[in-house]
Amino acid sequence: MENLPAFLAEEFALNTNQTFFITGKAGTGKTTLLKKIMALGDKKTVVVAPTGVAAINAGGVTIHSLFGFPLKAFVPTLEPTDANLANNIPMLVSHLKYRKDKKNLLEKLQRLIIDEISMVRSDMLDAIDTKKTLP
Repeated sequence: MENLPAFLAEEFALNTNQTFFITGKAGTGKTTLLKKIMALGDKKTVVVAPTGVAAINAGGVTIHSLFGFPLKAFVPTLEPTDANLANNIPMLVSHLKYRKDKKNLLEKLQRLIIDEISMVRSDMLDAIDTKKTLP
């Protein structure tokens, strides 16, 4: 019976398009479950993490690497911002220049798995969300 929650999470991940979080203490098998979902799933999936170490452990890349985000903070506004402190939407758009293969990957992406989500700054989620709505 102890594998039931993992089984339900696996089934949910493989058979829905819903956003969900997998939580648990260290060593409970979250990354193992993530890798199983990757192996069994038929959706175009990318795994990202906020740090290089977490990305390597999860078999993915960093959020900044996948999306090509600048290292400064992001403010989801059209209002002017101090370029030394943060990027706004127009600044982010002007920074995002994708090669054809990266653009193709992002356009066909069906599932984004973010490992170590608790370490991700809220502005990174705003930037991902903003990127999703850009042409």
